[in-house]
Amino acid sequence: MIWPWRRKSKKRMARIIIDGAINSDTRKLFLKAAKQIEEREFPALLVRIDSPGGTVGDSQEIHSALMRLREKGCHVVASFGNISASGGVYVGVAAEKIVANPGTITGSIGVILRGNNLSKLLERVGIKFETVKSGVYKDILSPDRSLTDQERTLLQSLIDSSYDQFVAAVAKGRNLSEEEVRQFADGRVFTGSQGLELGLIDELGDENHAKLLAAKLADLDEKLQPITLGRPKKKFLGLLPGGKSLAKFFEFLSIELSNSGQILWLFRP
Repeated sequence: MIWPWRRKSKKRMARIIIDGAINSDTRKLFLKAAKQIEEREFPALLVRIDSPGGTVGDSQEIHSALMRLREKGCHVVASFGNISASGGVYVGVAAEKIVANPGTITGSIGVILRGNNLSKLLERVGIKFETVKSGVYKDILSPDRSLTDQERTLLQSLIDSSYDQFVAAVAKGRNLSEEEVRQFADGRVFTGSQGLELGLIDELGDENHAKLLAAKLADLDEKLQPITLGRPKKKFLGLLPGGKSLAKFFEFLSIELSNSGQILWLFRP
């Protein structure tokens, strides 16, 4: 049932910020905000991306949500901030237009899967794992041993499949052929200016430039400020002196520990 008093925003622009690694929390906040945008019938959305990328599935779900909004008539413009790489690019190519700063770090189109081989360390401290498994590959990427040739081949096929999905999405979103995308989709990073030359970026400019572009596409008043949706709740650590730096460190540590063994669209400098 559509409630007659539901607030509409047909003359306003929405804004969503993706800040930091893309993970399940990012996805949940984004999808909740996207639902509000659809219900309130915002004609335009500005997506501010400052992210090195993240998990594959979460990036794909955000990408799909943006495509659904566009299908319903919402004009989507992505603004790349300091860094928008790997999964950040995957999300960005769902936008109608992409704006980046000349010095934005972008690219890193590719896939990474990393495990930890601690066998030498475990041997030195006298720790040995006893594994009982249902299949030969069930303990693949176990930290107590090296990969076998067969396991490496199997994992490479997963990487290749994920990479093909990434390339296809970039090609479709940027109106390029997959052959053209593969020329620069080898994991390298480049600046916003270089991205413009490659066809990954539409225009160079800051977030305000992207806002004005979105307003123009949706025929909105350029003077009106966007309504930001999907803000994460402030954590206590962020309120302390130096808390933001500590939060970034713990975020990096969390990525390293929790995503070991996962296929990632993530820039790792």
